Amino acid sequence: MRLRTDLAVEAREIAGENIGGVDFDTYSENGMEISRLTVRTERARLALGKEEGTYVTIELESLTDRFSDTDGRLRTIGAEIRRLLPVNGLLLVAGLGNEEITPDSLGPKTAAKVLATRHITGELARATGLDRLRPVAVMSTGVTGQTGIETGEYILSIVRRIRPNAVIAVDALASRRLERLGCTLQISDAGISPGAGVGNHRTAINRETLGVPVISIGVPTVVDLRTLACDLLGSEFKRDKAESLVPDGRQMLVIPNEIDLLTERASRLIALSLNAAMQDRFTLEELVELM
Repeated sequence: MRLRTDLAVEAREIAGENIGGVDFDTYSENGMEISRLTVRTERARLALGKEEGTYVTIELESLTDRFSDTDGRLRTIGAEIRRLLPVNGLLLVAGLGNEEITPDSLGPKTAAKVLATRHITGELARATGLDRLRPVAVMSTGVTGQTGIETGEYILSIVRRIRPNAVIAVDALASRRLERLGCTLQISDAGISPGAGVGNHRTAINRETLGVPVISIGVPTVVDLRTLACDLLGSEFKRDKAESLVPDGRQMLVIPNEIDLLTERASRLIALSLNAAMQDRFTLEELVELM
């Protein structure tokens, strides 16, 4: 059974750390451990089960702990996001997921806090001193069960209409380890498969499908029960008993007790970091006042 994870660093742990075609380095800043993993070859892609591209993983204190809206960590995370963004032009932020299902609500909760600025132009921008704002459009996609529209189709229709220079997709992720829930942030330029975190894989959203760069951002909110059992028990895990963990074919997920607080604070952390990354002509204090 393949251990299920959306985190590239965990995929590397599972596959082994000496895989060719992978660059990996780490550093610390503002109390956070940051790793940068780059998948460079097709062989590495197959070994890791991750698309070619860069994956930045930031490990920090649990997001159920309080943090300041002007915390220095936000500048660091914003800088990592900015590295992957085009220098100029319109950006489209898409919050993926179902706000009615708490562990899948990270995307729409984040989108609600991101500064939408595409409409602030001309005399209005000059009169309010906001003519330095970068144009940003924001959308929440919902899920196919709510809209009848594939998330990728929905985003593609908007991309064709407003022609952004890049799309930033925010979604919940799955981890293989409980200790990474709510204290790990992954940023990637390899796109995303919407719903992957809660086991509802859809068509990939990436440069190939949209025609523009796609930067994905996510925090793990769930662990697959079979993956957790296999990870904890190791060789003692009985493969023939795995089906008992999916009664009637229903996938079972493990979520932390404080999932409401986790998704609320994780969405604010991502939104503030995104605003800092996209609106780098403004201080964090100024951006918080605009939110």
